[in-house]
Amino acid sequence: MTPDPASDGERQALRDAVARKKDELRAIEHRRDAAERELRRLEAELGTFDAPPPEPSGEFSGSGDSIPATAAGKVALFRALFRGREDVFPVLWTNRRTGRTGYAPACGNEWIRGVCEKPRVRCGECPSQAFLPVRDRVILDHLRGRHVAGVYPMLPDETCRFLAVDFDKGGWRQDVAAFRGACEAAGLPVTVERSRSGHGAHAWFFFDAPVSAAVARRMGCHLITRAMSRRHGLGMSSYDRLFPNQDTMPRGGFGNLIALPLQREPRAAGNTVFVDDGFRPFPDQWAYLAGVRRIPASMVERIAAKALRDGQVLGVRSSGMEEEDGTAEPWLLAPSRGSMPPAAPTVEEPIPARVEATLAQRLFIDKAGLPSPVLDALERLAAFRNPEFYRKQAMRLSTALTPRVIACAEDFPDTWRFREDARTMRPRCFGPWVRRSTSTTSGKPGSSSGTVSRARRPSFRRPRFVRCWRMTSAFWSLRPASARRWPVSG
Repeated sequence: MTPDPASDGERQALRDAVARKKDELRAIEHRRDAAERELRRLEAELGTFDAPPPEPSGEFSGSGDSIPATAAGKVALFRALFRGREDVFPVLWTNRRTGRTGYAPACGNEWIRGVCEKPRVRCGECPSQAFLPVRDRVILDHLRGRHVAGVYPMLPDETCRFLAVDFDKGGWRQDVAAFRGACEAAGLPVTVERSRSGHGAHAWFFFDAPVSAAVARRMGCHLITRAMSRRHGLGMSSYDRLFPNQDTMPRGGFGNLIALPLQREPRAAGNTVFVDDGFRPFPDQWAYLAGVRRIPASMVERIAAKALRDGQVLGVRSSGMEEEDGTAEPWLLAPSRGSMPPAAPTVEEPIPARVEATLAQRLFIDKAGLPSPVLDALERLAAFRNPEFYRKQAMRLSTALTPRVIACAEDFPDTWRFREDARTMRPRCFGPWVRRSTSTTSGKPGSSSGTVSRARRPSFRRPRFVRCWRMTSAFWSLRPASARRWPVSG
C-alpha cells in the first residue's frame, strides 16, 4: 500500500510542534529553578535583618562609664571592637557523620544544586557567590548561641582594626603571663580572652583607626620576641599565630579568620570570656569591654618602626638567600633585615660560670642554671627566617602551612644520670660557634656575670657535607670523627 504523502507531512508537523512545546516547558522549568534560587537567597538575606534598629556607625559612642544595658547597645559595642570585614563573615559548620568542623563564608547560594560547586571551587573564586554581610542580627544570633560566627581581620585595603595573638600550647598560662608582661613594659593595653576550648587564650589589641596589617603584625612579632626573652619556651611557632596572619591579601581568599568571643554555649562553660591577670572571668563582661582602651594608630606605627630599626621584629637571622654580600659568615648575618646584629641580652639573674656542651649527632647544651634570656639567645642562634614564607607572600599565595621562622632547636628532658635539669639540642653546625654573644650584665646584688666563649673546634675527618631535610636540622652540617664533650667557660 502506497503511503499518503499528505499524512506524512501532517505527522512531521505534529512532531515538530510537540518538540517546540517540550523546549518551551524546559525553558519555563529553568526559569522557575532560577527564580526559586533567587527567592531563597533573598529570604536568607532578609533573615539577617533585625527589625529596624539603625545600623551602627562602627564606633561605640559610649565610654568606660556608659555600660550598654540593651541588646542593641551591646551589639553596637561588640561590632565596634571586633570589627573586620563587613561584606562577608565565616560561620562554623559541623559534619554530623564524621564530626569534622570548620569555617566557611556565609553564602545565600551555599549547597544549591547547580550553583554551589564546593569543594571543587573555592568560595573566594566562585562566580555565583552571594556572601551575606555582617548585620546586627548576625551578631545577636552569635551571642544567643544560634550559630558560631567568626571575623576576617584583614580589610580589603590590607589594613586591620585589631590584632590578636593565639596561645594554645600546654603552658599557655605561663605564655600569656610572659606576653602580658611584655605588653605592660611597652605601655600597651592587652585584652585576654580564654579560648572556646578552654585550653588556650587570645590576646587582643584594639586600634582607634585602621592600621596596615604589615605594621600591626610587626608590632605583634616584636612583642612576642620580647616575651620570649622572659619565657624561652614560648616557641618560634608563636610568630605564626597572629590574626591577621598575612601582610597582604592572598589571591582568591580573605586571609585567616578568628572566632568571635562570648558565644553562648562555651560561655556557659566559662570559656570564650575575658579574664584578668589570674585568668578569672570578669564578673560583668560588658562593663569590662566598655572600658577597653584602644591603641592610637600612631603608637602602633612608632613601635613597629623602632623594632624594625633595632632588628627586634623577629630577632632571628636571614636565611642568607636574601643577602647581597655572599661572603658574610651566616652566623653573623643581621636579624630581621636590620643593619646591626642584636645587642647581647641583659640578664639580672645569676648565671653559671661554666656551661657544658656535648657534640654528638647534634650539639647538646646543658640548660641547668641558664636564665631565660640566655636560653632565648641561644635558641635564636639555631633559627632563621624561612625564605619560602616570604616568597609565597610576595606572590600572594596562602602561607597557612608555611612557618615564618624555621627553628632548628629542640628541648629534651635530661633523664641520663637522672639529673633534674634539661638539655637543649642544636644542629651540629653550631658547635664551633657557640660563643654567639650571650654576654650578660648583672643588675642585682649577688648576680654573677660571664660570657659564653668560643668552643674549641673538634677534630674532623675528611669533611662530609650532609643535607638534613628535617626542619629541625635544616642547616648544612659537618659530621665529626666522634662524639666529643668539651667545656664552654666564662
